[in-house]
This record gives sequence, structure tokens and C-alpha cells, in this order.
Amino acid sequence: MSSATPTPSTPRARRLPLTGVLRLGRPSDIWFKPALSVVASVAPPNLILLALGRLDLAMYTMAGSLCALYAHNRPYAARARALAQVVLGMVGGLALCLLTASLTDDAVVLVTVGAVLAAVQKVVCDATRIGPPGNVVLTFISSASLFVPQTLGQVPGHLALALVAGAWAWLVGMAPGLLRPHGPERRATANALHAAAAYAATRGTGAGHARARATAAAAVQAAWQTLLSTGARATPRHALGRLLVRAEVALSAPADTEPERLRVWARQLCGRGPIPRAAESRAGADELLGVDAEAGAPHRPWWSRLRPLAPIAVRTALGCALAGYVSLALGVGRPYWALVTAASLYQANITLTWSRGVQRVVGNLVGVLAFAAIAPLAHLGAAALVLCCLALNFGAEALIGRNYWLGSVCVTPMALLITEFAGYQQPGELITQRALDTLVGALAGFAAAVAVTNRRAGDRVEHALTAVDRAREQAARLLAEARPAPAALESARRGLAATLVELRATVDAASGEWWQRALPHERVVLTEQSGHRTLAATARRQGLHTRAGTDMTTEDVRP
Repeated sequence: MSSATPTPSTPRARRLPLTGVLRLGRPSDIWFKPALSVVASVAPPNLILLALGRLDLAMYTMAGSLCALYAHNRPYAARARALAQVVLGMVGGLALCLLTASLTDDAVVLVTVGAVLAAVQKVVCDATRIGPPGNVVLTFISSASLFVPQTLGQVPGHLALALVAGAWAWLVGMAPGLLRPHGPERRATANALHAAAAYAATRGTGAGHARARATAAAAVQAAWQTLLSTGARATPRHALGRLLVRAEVALSAPADTEPERLRVWARQLCGRGPIPRAAESRAGADELLGVDAEAGAPHRPWWSRLRPLAPIAVRTALGCALAGYVSLALGVGRPYWALVTAASLYQANITLTWSRGVQRVVGNLVGVLAFAAIAPLAHLGAAALVLCCLALNFGAEALIGRNYWLGSVCVTPMALLITEFAGYQQPGELITQRALDTLVGALAGFAAAVAVTNRRAGDRVEHALTAVDRAREQAARLLAEARPAPAALESARRGLAATLVELRATVDAASGEWWQRALPHERVVLTEQSGHRTLAATARRQGLHTRAGTDMTTEDVRP
């Protein structure tokens, strides 16, 4: 008999969670920004079309307007590029789908094109790390446009509408920068300080200290990445960088850090006053010079991250196609609803995909009931229809940060109302078809996720462990030198910190996969411990700890 104890080469199945999937969390600290932005972006085009009596064209302007949902956490220089890329990606996908719809009305061909495009949108969004709402909005627009009657002569005009609305969405997304040009960088730094304070409060040994440290390390790393992408002049970047150095001190010496001081700085960053300033030593100046050098260094291109996403791409294409084909077989008139449901499920691993599936089904089923209640009001006139859609747009973005299912309660009736821009339809028929497509899409999508295993997840954990070992050895060699170059020591410390964050993210993703060999958890723990000790030694060698108790001043760098 074989042993029942899993070994590193023995595949095993993970349990899928049944509790806590629908639990509400705290809203994002900037939940109102995407909510207000999408209303400001959607309202003018829709109201103009309403005045012209052409609400049937609203789907094309919505394609561009919904781009305002993206990149709210990015500095404005990076946001300008990201929003432009989203608009071009949206219009490009729309162009492909409109051309396909004008050339064929074969539903099987249309579903196949939609499934392949959904997979491309998923992997590109993940590789570029564009952030919420990811590929779902892009897939919703492109797949819906596949089933809209179209002629070749209409395509240029419809694309022009989407492009103009996308330009307006770009302006809406960039407008807050006129009042608060460094807001995203300040928020990222404040989040890092809050997370570091939470870890420092455990003194490095209290309950939950391991998870608190991983959270704080990820927040600090994310804040550094934000500063490196800011394109801002050196003064605000250095002022925020000095505060991030303090957060790093808390990670390496939690017992010597005052959590409340970090929280005070975080609260001040969230306000509109000047950036708090910590006194700077020679070591701190060397570190910030290293940050400047890193900001000017070439970065890894996004397409280099495509290869590990191959299983996700196959899952998405297979699941979306299967969902669409089953919907067609059942005689549902809008198979793209099932396709979009499947596309919305896929997360970093099977466990998260399962959780998203449960949330999607619950949110959509409650959402169709909400549509039944809203439909009589929306049918009072075209203006009422537009206003209901705007209110639901706001509600979706305001609530989705609490839990995905809660936001879906608003997204579902909004999507159903959008189908009525071209003419009112029977609510009962829409409700039945949407509920059926939700179930079909969720079941087919999850079945594809189970069928397409991600057996390389364990290999990526091994690669991440090796990267940490190499980075730790490099830092240890420099520590052994009598007078290591400050820039080299700082580079080694930052490199080790980045590999530790990547290791934790890789392990978390692999731990949720459905069927694979057991992960080397003991080795992961030992590697993280040794890496953290080396980080602390590096920080002490740089003299960062000596600044942990210095007083706070302020620097006149406005928000």
C-alpha cells in the first residue's frame, strides 16, 4: 500500500471554501473616485444621445466611457499612459467584433471569436497588471457587440463614437490631478505606513505577526513601485521615499518602532497638508540616490510575463466557448451573457476562481430580482432609463469593493437596462435568460478551470525560492565586506525585499490550485525567515535603524 501522507511528488486536491465567501469587507479608501468617475464619463454621452433620440448608439459610447474605471491607483503620469492603452485596447477589441458581426451571423463562429478574444484580454490585463476591473469590462463590451446587427458601412461611425467617448473618459480620469497631483503616491505611501504600523504593533512575535509582515512587505513594495513609476520631480518622491524607509525599518525592527508615529504620518498623507518629513541621514541619502538610479533603469517588459499565464488563457478560452455553446444549445438569445460570466470567474488559482463563481452567481441572481423592481421605474421614459443606469453605475463601483457579489447586484440590472436602450423588452424574458446564462456560465467556466490544471504552479514556487536564495547570498556577500558600496548594498536589499514579496505571492497562488504535488511549506518558511534576518542585518549595516526615533518635521510639498 502506498502511504497516505502527501509527498512533494504526490498530487492532492484542495478543499474549496464554503464559508466566508460572501462576507463583506471594508470599502476601499477611494471607493468614491471610480464611482464618481464612471458617472462623469457615462452621463454626458448618454444625455447627448438622449437629446438626439439615438439611445440605440449608447452601447458604442459606453465602450469608451467605461474606460474611466481603470488606473485610479496609479500616479498621473503612469495613469495617462495606462488609460490611453485601455482606450486603444477597448476600441481595438470593439473593431474586431464589429467587423466579425458585419461579416457573419453564424452564432457558433461569433461565440468562438468572443471566447478567444476573452482569453487574450484576460492574459494581457494580468500581464500588464492593469488592476480592477481587469478584463471583465473589456469582455462584456466586445462579446455583446458580436451579437449586434452590423454592416461594414456602420463600423467606422460606431468606432468613432467609442473613441470620442474614450477620449472623454481619459480627461475624466486625469482631471483630479489638477487639484491633487501627488494623490496616488501619497495614498500608496500611507497604506504602507498603516501596514507597517500593524506589524510593528505585534512587536514581531504577537498573534498574526507572520501574515501582518507579509501584508506590510507587499504594501511597501507596491508603494516603491508607485514612486518609481511616478515621473514626478525628485522633491516629492524623496519626501515620500523617506517615509517608506521608516516603514522598512518597522519591518526589520518592529520592537524598536513606534506604531503610532507611523499612523500619524499616514493620516497626514491622506490629508491635504504638506508631506511629513523625517530627518535624513547619509545612509538615507544614499538609499534615495539608489531609488533614483532604479527609476531610470530599464524595466522588464510586460510581455515577458505572458508565459506563466498560459493555463489561465486556456481556461478562459475553453470555459467561455463552452459556456457560449451550451447557452446556444439551450436556445438563449444572448449567449454572450454566459460567456462574460465564465470570463469573470478566472482568478490566480482554483480556490479563488471558485469563490468568485459563488459570488457571481449570488450577485447576479439577486441582481435580476433588483431588475424586476427597477424595471417599472426605468420604463417610465428614456430619461428615467438613463438615470437608472447612471445610479446603478455609481452603486456598482461604490459597493464592489466590499465584496464582488454586492457590486454584481448593481451590475446585473444595469447590464439588463443597457439592452433596452434600443427598445423596451419583456422583463420576464430578460430575467429568465439572464438567470439561466449565469448558471450556465458559472458551471461551464468552473468546469474548464478544473479540467485545465496548472501543474507548473509548484515549479514557480521552486523558482521563487531559488531567486530568494540568490538575492540573500548576494546581500550576505556584501555584508561580509569591510566597506561595501552604499549603492550596491541598497540594490541588494531592495532586490531581496522584492524576491521575498514575489515568493509570498507565488506561494499564495499555488496553494489554491486544485490538484498538484504538495508544496515545500517548511522550506518556504525557513527561506522567508533567513531572508528576513538578512534584510534586518542589511538595514542595520546601512544605519537605517539609528533614524527610527528621530523627530518628524514637514516638508512644503503640497498634495
